[in-house]
Amino acid sequence: MKLIDHAKILAALLLARGWKIALAESCTGGLVCATLTEVSGSSEWFERGYITYSNRAKTECLGVPDALIQAHGAVSELVAKAMAQGAQRNAGVNVGVSITGIAGPTGGTAEKPVGTVCFGWTMPSASGEHVTTCQTKLFSGDRQSIRQQATEHALAGLIQLLNN
Repeated sequence: MKLIDHAKILAALLLARGWKIALAESCTGGLVCATLTEVSGSSEWFERGYITYSNRAKTECLGVPDALIQAHGAVSELVAKAMAQGAQRNAGVNVGVSITGIAGPTGGTAEKPVGTVCFGWTMPSASGEHVTTCQTKLFSGDRQSIRQQATEHALAGLIQLLNN
């Protein structure tokens, strides 16, 4: 399935609920936002995106505690969770999505190799309280391929959560 197809499905799901979304992207550098805004009428359900590439940006724009980044690293589910929650809260929307990872070719370690990407999705539950789901994936390929796979996974993961 093409990225635009994911975006169109996501648009329909969000519109059906009357929800809006905000993104917090690091390693994808705005690719998810660009994909979403390819859909005509996206202003009905897409509020904004934060490209928080640096640790400082994650802290200043999203409220991710610096101590959290120092303790667990920017590429961690705890930071992805805080990023998604910060995007949702700061934008005043229903859904927040985050992506933080190592696209390479440099920056990887034995513990977190190139291709490690952490995701966060936060949205209201049936009770109305926001619930955040996080996941870590290991993608392979070059920098462009990893960023593309991460974009697709962020969208597909949100579609799956909205359908559950």
